[in-house]
Amino acid sequence: MKIIKKYPVLDATDIEAESTFWAAVLGGTVERGMVNHEEVDWHTVVVEGREELGIQWSPTHQPPQWPSGDQQQQIHLDLYVERDALDATHKEVVQLGATLLQAAEDLHSPMGFQVYADPAGHPFCLCWAEPQA
Repeated sequence: MKIIKKYPVLDATDIEAESTFWAAVLGGTVERGMVNHEEVDWHTVVVEGREELGIQWSPTHQPPQWPSGDQQQQIHLDLYVERDALDATHKEVVQLGATLLQAAEDLHSPMGFQVYADPAGHPFCLCWAEPQA
């Protein structure tokens, strides 16, 4: 078997908000799916020419309840940043529409994470770790 393309796909009821959020977070652009010159229910986030994330319209999408609940998360993204950039990155993702779900216990520890939800409610983490020697 030869897989020629792979990337995660997130469901959302508002694919415009979801794809715009992730394009801003990842530093990319949104390509809207088109078939026969008509927009379809699919967006792709492209970063530096690479398709990194798909967003598909799902009218019955229910945001996961983190960390537990009836609607549990099935996947999440870990985004690593430099520890010195955590405060600025936190402010930026919140301004873009993320919600902080769990703050780190110690922002000054050598490694850690904070948990957020994107506009559609998908959990993701801003993580940091000191470089390996």
